[in-house]
Amino acid sequence: MYYVVYGFLYLLSLLPWRVIYIISDAVYGLIYYVVGYRRKVVMANLDIAFPEKTKQEKIRIAKDFYHNFVDTMIEIIKLISISRKEFDRRVTINAEVMNDLYPSGQSIQLMTGHFFNWEFLNLALSANLKLPFLGVYIPITNKIFERIFLDFRSKFGTIMIPAPEFKNIFHQYANEAYSLGLIVDQNPGDPGAAYWYPFFGRMTPFVKGPEKGARNRNAAIVVADFYKVKRGYYKIDCTLLTTTPNEMPQGEITKALVHFIEDSVRKRPANYLWSHRRWKFEYNDEKYWHLVLK
Repeated sequence: MYYVVYGFLYLLSLLPWRVIYIISDAVYGLIYYVVGYRRKVVMANLDIAFPEKTKQEKIRIAKDFYHNFVDTMIEIIKLISISRKEFDRRVTINAEVMNDLYPSGQSIQLMTGHFFNWEFLNLALSANLKLPFLGVYIPITNKIFERIFLDFRSKFGTIMIPAPEFKNIFHQYANEAYSLGLIVDQNPGDPGAAYWYPFFGRMTPFVKGPEKGARNRNAAIVVADFYKVKRGYYKIDCTLLTTTPNEMPQGEITKALVHFIEDSVRKRPANYLWSHRRWKFEYNDEKYWHLVLK
């Protein structure tokens, strides 16, 4: 069955980009106007993030978000067969920010948020970094699609590590210099074991793992902002946050990451994954006051 599904998607991936985007526009209309996929969640998130905007402005952001969301899903099909030459033509990245650190032998932890298109980011990093690139991912329940996703995600050399097995697998690569990519705005499994900090004016829990890992490994921290220049073309802006994470006060790394993500989203509101419930946990002062970053 895998070969049937893969063969179909591979043939589909050979379609011209313009045809792929015609399909994307059709799927957008179905998802937004007919199915209404998570529209209540999207609008509730936008109400929290942008209380100053009018209803029409938020609807415009939502529509643009759905276009970006569907484009991302459809572009994944093209990535199945895309060549390195074609990919390089469509992505610009200032990889020298990381590669300039290569002679030092220091590992790098690259952190970012749920921006579009994260699959382009993964391939761009593995294709352009001198250090081995480790990508952490959430496994897909369907084994056929799990295999297909792993195939194209690793086509330029990414070492894919499933999040549930990270602790058991990561040590295999930790003794040598590496680069590790993390999306740091995931909801924590336990809000009582997270940092709490304002995100768009509302107290929000953030996982401690990214900051803790950077400190434990003394890894240089780089943040990545990435966004669509035009359909099918992306720009990735990498910025060095610090090469000395342990010299920063406790919690300062997480605070810097939160500010970075919020600033990026404010610049390009439709470039963020609004369909996930970023504010699913309510802040309780009696329970979480000691976890609040000052």
